[in-house]
Amino acid sequence: MQRYVLEVMYDGAKFHGSQVQGTQVTVQFALNRALTTIFRGPIATYGASRTDEGVHALCNYYHVDIDVQVNFDLLYRMNAILPQGVAVKRIYTADHDFNVRFDAISRQYRYRIYAHKDPFLHERALFFPLPINEEVLHETAAIIKEYTHFESFCKRNAQSHTHTCTIMESYWQREGNELQYIVRANRFLRGMVRGLVGTQLQVARGKMTVDGFRKVIEANDCTKAFFDVSGNGLYLEEITFKYGVLAPLVFKK
Repeated sequence: MQRYVLEVMYDGAKFHGSQVQGTQVTVQFALNRALTTIFRGPIATYGASRTDEGVHALCNYYHVDIDVQVNFDLLYRMNAILPQGVAVKRIYTADHDFNVRFDAISRQYRYRIYAHKDPFLHERALFFPLPINEEVLHETAAIIKEYTHFESFCKRNAQSHTHTCTIMESYWQREGNELQYIVRANRFLRGMVRGLVGTQLQVARGKMTVDGFRKVIEANDCTKAFFDVSGNGLYLEEITFKYGVLAPLVFKK
């Protein structure tokens, strides 16, 4: 039995989220179906990070155990079968006890906002044509790094055993006509990034004070935070593991 790791990217607008949900078209459902077709038997993948409907990924990982020798170009075959909205970027081998979820060191998300209507950014970023105080956003982003408990930014019924997260990076930046929030942590809670973005925007619009933002974090109450920003502006863009745990799969002709 060999453990393989798939590095995957996908357009979240094409799927009902990443995790299997019955027969709904999700990223994991598409991967499982492609592998089952190739190996002519039921095969299930396990994901590193769950993303909600509409959320995109430039990089997500899934591991899978296969008990037959792969002596063909698996990357080519998978991409030939998978729907247009998802692609496998690379395939690796790993030790049998490697787990893409629990062995991840960090995950990085980016949230994209634009203020002027652009048809090419529809379903790719959040259209937000309202005045924003960007200096305040820089202040709130820095405050986030001071905390490790984020129960206020975890949606209800998330089944999280702990609300502790180590925030490594948290900042806003301008990229052309877009305003983008970048956050990197060892782990994220369900809805956490959207909650952080939505609540920071409340402060930047003068609907909440900076001190009020601190109080939201410290309240440990998700009803105090604002999660009402769409998933289409959110991108999972990087997951890191210890160096050397993944070995690229080389197809030998």
